[in-house]
Amino acid sequence: MPHRTKLLLAWMALLVVASYFGPADTFTWFLEVAPILIAAPILILSAKRFPLTPLLTLLIGVHAAILALGGTYTYAEVPFGYWLRDLFGFERNPYDRLGHFAQGFVPAILAREVLLRTSPLRPGKWLAFLCVSVCLAFSAFYELVEWWAAASTGEAAESFLGTQGDVWDTQWDMFLALIGACTSLALLSKLHAKQLARVVSA
Repeated sequence: MPHRTKLLLAWMALLVVASYFGPADTFTWFLEVAPILIAAPILILSAKRFPLTPLLTLLIGVHAAILALGGTYTYAEVPFGYWLRDLFGFERNPYDRLGHFAQGFVPAILAREVLLRTSPLRPGKWLAFLCVSVCLAFSAFYELVEWWAAASTGEAAESFLGTQGDVWDTQWDMFLALIGACTSLALLSKLHAKQLARVVSA
């Protein structure tokens, strides 16, 4: 197993354990950190035959931190979000918006890496289109998960939804995932290509 993957797994374990103690709501904590708990065994099983680029490893670590922090406080109550609200004069805690931006930003590079290494696709417009489409599909699926959680548990999932009274919250979430995916591909594709070439040739 690559050393960076071991570090990532250790980081994810630390985040889960640290966020577990004293969360604002235990049920919400579980829902928010569930992606970390799902990703960890996948990383363990695929580490040898599919080592990730340093860039993707770093992005997953950052995204895990965003999820864990949201799980600890609930997205509507994260202190960093209140700081951003006061700094920029927002009407609500924007940490949820940051989380959904990351929901597009990080999976875009993940999709790019998987598609380039497992399909005939090459860098270009079709690759970018499919990466963005994957991110939008994932974002829409996550909104369905939020809906299912709310429908099955009622008020227990209110903190997980994090709408903060915004009737357009679902649409904003998916739009920010779209913006995140496009931003990620525009800024990081060249760096990712260089790292990917080194990983594949190793």
